Amino acid sequence: MLAIEELHVGPEAPTDHLELSFDYRTRSRLRATTVGGIEVGLFLPRGTILRGGQKLRATDGTIVGVRAAIETLTEARCADPLLLARAAYHLGNRHVAVEIGEGALRIGADHVLGGMLMGLGLELVPVDAPFEPESGAYAHGHQHPGEGASGARIHEYRMRA
Repeated sequence: MLAIEELHVGPEAPTDHLELSFDYRTRSRLRATTVGGIEVGLFLPRGTILRGGQKLRATDGTIVGVRAAIETLTEARCADPLLLARAAYHLGNRHVAVEIGEGALRIGADHVLGGMLMGLGLELVPVDAPFEPESGAYAHGHQHPGEGASGARIHEYRMRA
């Protein structure tokens, strides 16, 4: 297994890629398989959120690119900035990951949240796209339930063929 412990900012091009959903890009401990079929273990600093386009360096020097996987999302559209801000407030109050765009908010598909957004007066459109939500004010101190102080729990993610 290829061990990855750090982000890479150099000019080298990746030799392989990890294609991960947003949920998996928020995990600092993860076992995954690259697009090329190589098994990797991520051991990144707690609070790391991977973004599409970033690069990682494995302990053997291999450079692996990060791709944001296509996900099923709901896009809530509105021309009224006050209404859009109100919707963003309600989503944030529920600790929902939100991608903010020009006149639109994107969230993971959820019929309950969709009903709330429609009730506020926003137009909903289903989309399949990479999900790059705001990281939030406390992104580097975030801890998932069940990880404990060490954060040692390892999650597994396999790409579908």
